[in-house]
Parts: sequence; structure tokens; C-alpha cells
Amino acid sequence: MNTPSIYLRHIEPRIVQALEDTPVVLLAGPRQAGKTTLVRQIAATNGLRYLTLDDQLTLMAAREDPVGMIRYLERSVIDEIQRAPQLLLAIKKSVDEDRRPGRFLLTGSANLMSLPTAADSLAGRMETLSLLPLSQSEIEGRTANWIDSVFSEDILKSTNPTLGEFLVERVLRGGYPEMISRASAKRRSTWARQYLDAIIKRDARDLAGIKKLDQLPRFLSALAQTAGQMCNYTKLGGQIGLDGKTASRYISVFEQMYLLKRVDVWANNRLNRVVKTPKLQFIDSGLLTTLLDLSANEVLQDRTRFGNVLETFVFGELLKHTTTSEGYYRLMYFRDADNYEVDVVIENAAGQLVGVEVKASATVKESDLRGLKKLASLASNHFKMGILLYDGDEIMPLGSGIWAAPLSSLWGQCSVIS
Repeated sequence: MNTPSIYLRHIEPRIVQALEDTPVVLLAGPRQAGKTTLVRQIAATNGLRYLTLDDQLTLMAAREDPVGMIRYLERSVIDEIQRAPQLLLAIKKSVDEDRRPGRFLLTGSANLMSLPTAADSLAGRMETLSLLPLSQSEIEGRTANWIDSVFSEDILKSTNPTLGEFLVERVLRGGYPEMISRASAKRRSTWARQYLDAIIKRDARDLAGIKKLDQLPRFLSALAQTAGQMCNYTKLGGQIGLDGKTASRYISVFEQMYLLKRVDVWANNRLNRVVKTPKLQFIDSGLLTTLLDLSANEVLQDRTRFGNVLETFVFGELLKHTTTSEGYYRLMYFRDADNYEVDVVIENAAGQLVGVEVKASATVKESDLRGLKKLASLASNHFKMGILLYDGDEIMPLGSGIWAAPLSSLWGQCSVIS
């Protein structure tokens, strides 16, 4: 197993490229995903000064005199910028006076674009890139992008597929470097619980001004039980004493902290019966595993609860691939009123689609293809490919542009021309 310090992050070349022609670059993503490690490396090799707002003196200077602080900075990294969002206006002023590229590299552990001061302050002056927890490709030292490949009608193949209990272990540990570095499930769970507790207490207070924090962990645990499913979240909030407005606000806070992502349904003009309710996906399967208190032993005996965690794992992997892909892609899902569904629908900028269905077993049945076939018929010539990811080791054609492929193809390297 690699140690967290030596993982090569696929986003690094893009950050360096952005600094060559853009005044401000923001690297956004959850805490403990590896942002600080990465920007420190970039600062050291590119001659940037490194400052962090986790340092109390630096934070005080940023809050008390943001203009004065920025005035004396030249080509700098500012880590955890969300702790002093007033710096953004000072950066805007400085950049308007001096538009040289590569002046500021910022990191944020919250979605800055949802903060009131950020939406207008750096438009046209800043490029935003995302760093999520480690992808399985980064863990394995692979560089191929699965989504780019399938839109080129290639399916990646792993030379050593991960199957059965080894796949389960990979899914349950997720992608946070600190979780991966811990040798046992118990140690990973301990870290994850403390991580969730810390960011809820700190970021929910700092970002959203939420003072009554006792309801947030309960609501997050309730959401974990419905991960990847369509759900009336207002009704779910009501079960733990939250009104609809508060439940919606809390979901937005969890999104800002990169715990969850709202996933829209795919639709076109002919889908007049589509169910338009978005569903929530957790971004990291390891954190979801902890919230569900799911163990490898339970999964090996009964896979009932594993399916939703596996879907979360696949969604997270695909989301990570969108942040480093050559093309622009959106992740959605499909479900209609007749309960035909596809776990993930990937759409490119031209409106072409790849459907991805996730199956936890090694056996593929005809009924597993019904959602992909329905999507293919509705999307017509926009349908590029359908892929059923399963716990097997063969890539097999299943007719009508639909393929079965191993789950471990997500971190494969060589292409199989389809």
C-alpha cells in the first residue's frame, strides 16, 4: 500500500497550466482530501509563498485588514480561504490592478461559490478546479480516464481485476488518504467518525452560522440510510424534528462541505412521464460505510446493504474522473414512472450519453439490462454506450451497444476496443 505522501494527483498538471494564464486559481474540495499536501508541493516547485488560514495570526490579519494583507503578497498560496471570505474582495481589487497570471493559488474546504461574497467577486478572474478524495486510479498509480475512454468507445481493462472480498474491502475504505493509511476497519471507522464530528462542528458553524449542531449528525445519519435512493427529504427531516426549510438548508450545508451531491434526473422532450425528483449521493463510500456501521463481515454474509454503498463508490469514482477528464461531463440518473432506472447517466457537452448500471454480484441476468435498454431507446442516436459494472473479470458484449465490464475497469489502464 502506498503512503499518503507519494500519491500522484491527476489534477496537478491542470493546476500548473491554470497558473500560467489565470490570475487566481482555486483548488476546492473536502478537508483531508490532500489539498494542502498538493499545494505545498506546487508552491515549493513554482516559487510561491505558502500561507494557511488555519494559523491564528494569519487568520487574524486576514479578517482585520484583508486589503493590507493582500497588498504585500506576491505569488502566494492561501490555504483554507473560506475561513476569511473577505479576502476575496481584496484579491479582486489587487487582481484588477495587476492581471498577471499565477498571482494567487487558493484552497477551500467549502464550496466558495455558494458564499455570498464569492459569487460576484472573482468572476472572470479565477479558475476553479476540484480535488476530491483519492480515486482508485490514483491509489494504483494509473493515469487513464475511464469516462474519456468510454466516450471514445473503449472500455479500460485491469490486468489484475479486484474481485469478491478484495473488492468489498476497497469499497468500504473509500478514498480519504488517512483512511487508506489505517490498517484495520476499526481504525478507519474511528478516524471517519472524528472527521465527521470535527467538520460538522467547525464548518457548519463557520459557513452557515448554525448554532444548534445536535440535529446535524442525526440528519446526516438518516440521509445515509437513503443514499442513492429517491426520497422525500422533507419527510425524512420531519422524522427527527426538522421542518422542510431547515432540512433543505442542512442538505445544502452538507453539499458545501462535499459530503453529499444532489444528482438530477436525465430527461429529454419525449420523457413526459419521468420522475423529476433529484436524489442524493454521498461522495465517499468510506464515510458512508461508517455512518451505516457496515462491516466487511456483514457484507460477505449478506449483501443487502452493500448495493447502495457500492453505487456510492462507483458514483464517487466517476465524479473524480469528471474533474480530470479531457471532456466536460455531467453525472445524472434515470428513472421513469414505470420504474425503469439507470444508476448513473453520463452526458457530454454534445448531449451524448453513457449509461452505467452497478451490480454487486458476479452473475448478470437479462433483467439487469432493462433500464439500460429503456434509456437507449429513449436517447436514440444520443446513446453512446451502456455499461453494466459487475463483480467479475470479463468484458462481454450484451447486444445493442451494451456491455458488461468488471468494476475494476474503473481503475484500468489498457483499452479494449469495443
